[in-house]
Amino acid sequence: MRYPAMALSITALLAAIWAGLIRLGWPWPVLQPSLPLAHGPLMVAGFLGTLIAVERAVALKQRWTYLGPLSTALGSTLLLAGNDSLAGPLLIGLGSLHLLVVFTVIVRRHAALYTLTMAAGAACWLAGNLLWLLGWPIYRFVFWWAGFLVLTIAGERLELGRLIGLTRRKELGFLGSALVFAGGLAGTLVAQDAGTRLSGIGLLGMTAWLLRYDIARRTVRKVGLPRFAATSLLSGYFWLGLAGLLSLVYGAVVAGPRYDAVLHSIFLGFVFSMIFAHAPIIFPAVLNLPVKFHPVFYLHLGLLHLSLLVRIGGDLLGFYPARLWGGLLNGVALLLFIVVTAGVVVRSGIQNTAGEGQSQKSTPEFSNTVEQRKV
Repeated sequence: MRYPAMALSITALLAAIWAGLIRLGWPWPVLQPSLPLAHGPLMVAGFLGTLIAVERAVALKQRWTYLGPLSTALGSTLLLAGNDSLAGPLLIGLGSLHLLVVFTVIVRRHAALYTLTMAAGAACWLAGNLLWLLGWPIYRFVFWWAGFLVLTIAGERLELGRLIGLTRRKELGFLGSALVFAGGLAGTLVAQDAGTRLSGIGLLGMTAWLLRYDIARRTVRKVGLPRFAATSLLSGYFWLGLAGLLSLVYGAVVAGPRYDAVLHSIFLGFVFSMIFAHAPIIFPAVLNLPVKFHPVFYLHLGLLHLSLLVRIGGDLLGFYPARLWGGLLNGVALLLFIVVTAGVVVRSGIQNTAGEGQSQKSTPEFSNTVEQRKV
């Protein structure tokens, strides 16, 4: 069941890229009138939410866990088709509720700070989706969606911190910044400006913690995939910190260049840096396909950061052409990521098949071994 969900999530990503460029001002064909307004939901729920839910389902290896990602994928497909009923948001909301149930199961199996952090991220996604279903405008609750991704990723990084033996005191430092961030999210429900600024302080705290204690500080000294992943992670933390700083300085912004700068620092700069870092590790597990590291991965990573510097620089300086062209290159970076990853998967698969063929020829007992494996 992972394959249809992943296929629909990639479709949502492509549609979200197109919708985002139209929102920026590129005079391109609008596939259906409501598509530009669906940019955020398609990116957060259709692609990122589905991807995270599929990853959890693969890890748990239970069929019922795939209901959530299938629900969010179908819901985003309805948004893409222009369905203006509540069916799309409702399916996405049910998918986020399902993910929270999945994380509840995970926490019951292994209660730890990192599992609780990821469960809190799922709760943020559900809260944001409930506000969406209640008719709140997206700018009022978009930080709840951001909280879903920030806490999920931070929880995963905290989990890897076990490899370097994080002390209780260091874990409490992480917990403190996460609680400040969560408190700011709750505050946005009654005082959006103050809550946003408090969330910004929490983001700055988490950024400082990740830069200080993440294992990426050590693995960046290695070569190959470990160095690429660490480079992606550390560069992504820059954007998380910038989002925190901008949120603290500007407070609640509902539209315009500053709104664009804050959100895309998180959703593009931070989140996609994490995706680029983990794709060669996660995709083999999710798709059951080999993804071998290749230096060409640095191409889409570098283009993402350079184009985002241009875009957000244009946002903050009020230079619209930089924002427009930076946004276009953001889309190119994401498309390049898809193409490069697909190309490496195909290349790795061919090499893997060739290697198995050589193994079959050189091992007389191969046919018997295969039959035994089938049994």
